[in-house]
Amino acid sequence: MQQIMMAAQTASRAILATMFLMAGAISAAQAQQANNSQYSMQEIVDAGHGFFGETSGGLAKVVERAFERYGLPNGYILGQEGSGAFIAGLTYGEGELNTKNAGQHNVFWQGPSLGIDWGGQGSRTMMLVYNLPSVPSLYKRFGGVSGSAYVVAGVGMTVLTDEHIVVVPIRTGIGARLGVNVGYLKMTQNPTWNPF
Repeated sequence: MQQIMMAAQTASRAILATMFLMAGAISAAQAQQANNSQYSMQEIVDAGHGFFGETSGGLAKVVERAFERYGLPNGYILGQEGSGAFIAGLTYGEGELNTKNAGQHNVFWQGPSLGIDWGGQGSRTMMLVYNLPSVPSLYKRFGGVSGSAYVVAGVGMTVLTDEHIVVVPIRTGIGARLGVNVGYLKMTQNPTWNPF
């Protein structure tokens, strides 16, 4: 009887040890999968330098600031946009969403703004995308305050968000748009003139 009890205890310990090892392996695999779908700071800086070219002196500092606040993005958009404002403003842009696990997709954005704001601007834009569960979930409105940008050497950063996804536009370009405004960007799969 005692041998049966000892054998049962040994079997129970072996089963528990196996379960802990499996849980640890699954947890490590999930962490590795998450890291495989996210971009490192160096990958983002390299993509930005290739896209922005010589005007990107402050890019690394702005990207570092975004990484400090939001961590590793699981997507980024490279594109260009134009905007203009006199109290009320409009922004239109187009680019390409890059993800490690879902490939590349065209994306368009447009949006109104309202505030103490005037001028016009043409920009090359990189947008870091955080917490993107799937490509279709990007096609919605993201609100924020522009003009509260973090700016280094002509490269600026703002933050737009919905309930879960965070989009961090990083811009460099020509023109001047001064002031503070509240608005949103509407991301779409196809181009449209309707900013609403």
